[in-house]
Amino acid sequence: MTSSLVRGRPRHATAHIRVRVAHALVGAVAGAGWLALPVLAAQEPATASPPRAAPTARAAPRDDETSAVDLILPVAVLGTAGVVAAYSYMRRGRRASGVASATPAVSTPAESDRRARAALVEADDSVRASEEELPFAAALLDERTLAPFRHAVHTARTELSAAFALWHRYEEGEPRDPGDRGQTLAGVVGRCAEAGRVLDARAGELDRLRRPGTGPALEVAEGAFRRLAARAAGTRATVSELRERYGPAVGARAAGCAEEAMDRLVFATARLNEARRAADSGEKGRTARGLRAAEGSVAQAGILVAGVDRTARRLREAAALVPAALTGAEAVLAGARATGTAVPSAADDTLAAVRTELTAGPYDPLDALRRITRALVRLPGARGGVLDTAADLVARAAVGEAEDFVAVHRGAVGADPRSLLAAAVRTLAEPHPVEAAVLARRALELAERDVRAHGLPESGTQGTAGAVLGGVLLGEEPDGGPPVSFGGPETRGRFRTG
Repeated sequence: MTSSLVRGRPRHATAHIRVRVAHALVGAVAGAGWLALPVLAAQEPATASPPRAAPTARAAPRDDETSAVDLILPVAVLGTAGVVAAYSYMRRGRRASGVASATPAVSTPAESDRRARAALVEADDSVRASEEELPFAAALLDERTLAPFRHAVHTARTELSAAFALWHRYEEGEPRDPGDRGQTLAGVVGRCAEAGRVLDARAGELDRLRRPGTGPALEVAEGAFRRLAARAAGTRATVSELRERYGPAVGARAAGCAEEAMDRLVFATARLNEARRAADSGEKGRTARGLRAAEGSVAQAGILVAGVDRTARRLREAAALVPAALTGAEAVLAGARATGTAVPSAADDTLAAVRTELTAGPYDPLDALRRITRALVRLPGARGGVLDTAADLVARAAVGEAEDFVAVHRGAVGADPRSLLAAAVRTLAEPHPVEAAVLARRALELAERDVRAHGLPESGTQGTAGAVLGGVLLGEEPDGGPPVSFGGPETRGRFRTG
């Protein structure tokens, strides 16, 4: 279900105007009745009393009195009409003079653009945080009970994907008509609002199911923390292996993920301890806040640790594929020349550079495959066999890396990287893996730029700054603010200290 994008005058406003007009007419009728009252009072005794003879000399004054009485009702009607006309004139004057203040100002294109960007970021944050909480709920609830919440997240994700698709077209200059572009931005905001509404509608129910008692939920979070801490300790060996086999650049990226994972676990340790103390003291509010913050931090540490392991696996796959990809690429070039097809001038140089890297020492095999597939993307035969496999592996690695980075830095990442990442996911599904890899790499570059502009976390904060950067905390208060929970914009920050 999507929200209405264009709305007319609110129904309650029309009803309010009708009520005021009805009041005016009732007042006019009441005034007419009040003016006519003396006439009725004067005529009533005359009909009740028997007729009496009157002197002839008094007949003329009686006729004059009757004539004056007969004039009262027309005068009352004229007076009422005058009152209604004056009231209508005054209302028209007030409407004319107050039209500028009563009608909301039309947003400028820049304001509509900012509103759409903010809506995309807020909706994306809400969906990601809701997805992160579901595994902790699944440990306490059966799948049938959890199904409505999974469905809500799926529906919200669908609305968000549609909003990102609209925004991507808008960024590419479509549509061109200014009015249509304004409608596109309204559609973006409407889709995001619907995504948030779906999640908001389920937030309270999930709380009631998850937190009748905090003991079981705390045990689930503590167990997840212990398992992840053991896995995180093993990433140091993985980082050393990656640095040795694939060079310092690959090792540096993996090391950064491992360090951030440890930072999130430090924060989770502090919040789990706080939640346990609050539970022992019977402070349900503090327990829920500490527990939810720890869950969010553990979830992000899990993303980072899994990212290191997945990168190591894909690098091994890529290294095994590079020789075959080179052979396949050379065959494609030879076939293109045999048929007279124009060959990109840099294609031979790219293949030669990759062959040199194979014997020169540690190198990044995923980057080598990326360059091979991009050099041949427009040639016949490049979308088949080993080259297609190589392009798909490169695209999945690029999309996964960008996805992980945005997920654990969403407190600083803006709308543009998120939009490009969503476009990369759509393009990979079409499937156009080479183009998807280009979009994902650009999304990662812009996301890293946003994080640099935001600033890296300071040491000595027990991981709080990192939790704010990751969007685990809303960052509204000096201590980092409330933890983000399942829900949309109206409910995701409900565990506030106030």
